[in-house]
Amino acid sequence: MGHAMSVQWNLEQMRLFVSVAEQRSFSAVARQQRKAQSAVSNGIALLEADLGVSLFERSSGRQPRLTEAGTVLLEEAREVLRQCERLNGRAMSLVRGEEACLRLAQDEAMLYQPVLDSLDALAGRFPNLEVQLSSAAQGDVARKLVERRADLGMLFYHDQIPEALERRVVGSVEMVTVCGRNHPLAAQKTVDCQGLAQYRQLLMSTQTSVYPGSEAASPQVWRADSFYVLAEWLIRGLGWAWLPRHVVQYPAYQNQMVELDSEWTPPALVVELVWRRDEPLGPAARFLAERFAECLQAID
Repeated sequence: MGHAMSVQWNLEQMRLFVSVAEQRSFSAVARQQRKAQSAVSNGIALLEADLGVSLFERSSGRQPRLTEAGTVLLEEAREVLRQCERLNGRAMSLVRGEEACLRLAQDEAMLYQPVLDSLDALAGRFPNLEVQLSSAAQGDVARKLVERRADLGMLFYHDQIPEALERRVVGSVEMVTVCGRNHPLAAQKTVDCQGLAQYRQLLMSTQTSVYPGSEAASPQVWRADSFYVLAEWLIRGLGWAWLPRHVVQYPAYQNQMVELDSEWTPPALVVELVWRRDEPLGPAARFLAERFAECLQAID
C-alpha cells in the first residue's frame, strides 16, 4: 500500500477531466486548449491510471459519459480547482498588501443602517482607502463582480449566482406587516388576509430582482423599488406593507408605524456577501465584511 500517499496526477489532468465532463467531448476540449485530441485522451487515461478508476464510459459511441465513479469524483475535482484559485489569489493578495481602493456593489434594496455603520468603522480603520459604492439590481451586482467592476457585493439571497463567485450568508432580516399609525388597520390587534385585502398595499417591486413577499395581496397596489420609499408612503397613511424589520426600526420612522400581528408574513430576507473566488478579499474588504455581519446581527 506504499502507493497510497504518492499523488502522481497533476492539475492539468484535473482541468482536462472537469472540461471533458462539462463539454462531453474530447475533441471540443482539444480545440479549446489547442491540443491534439490524443493529448486530451492520454491525459485522462493517465489520471484514471493514477486514481485506479475509470472516469468515462469508453464504449458509448461518440460522447464520453461519466461513470458512477467519475460522477462522484467530478465534484471533488471541481473543489480541488477552486482551492487552487483560492491559493493563487491568496498569494496575490499577500504580494499586493492593502487595497488602495475598494469597489462595493450593493443590492438596490439593501439596508442603509448596517451598510452605513460598517463603512463608518471602515473609514476609521483604513483612513487612506478610497471607496466606491454602487447600487444595482440583484443580477447586476453579480455581473459587476464577474466582470471585475466590483470587489465585494452585498445582496439579498437569490439563486442565480454565477459559479465563479464565492458567497457567504451573513445574516437575515425578518419581514413584518406594518401600517402608518393613523391608518384604520392600526386600531386592529390582529389582521387576516381578508382584512389586508380591503386596503391599498404598498409593494416592493423592482424590474429584475425578486424579494420575498413581492406578490400582491390586495386588489389595489402601489409599487416602488425602494423599501425606504414604501416607508415614506406608509407614514403618510397611504396603505400597509411588508417591510424588513431594520427599515421599521430606522430612527426617522420611530413611533410613526404600527406593527400588525398578521396571519401571514413573507419569509426573512437572507443577506449574503459575494466576491470572486480567484481574487480573495484584501484586508479592508475582509474588515468590512466582518463589521457588516456584526451590524446586521445587531438588528432585532
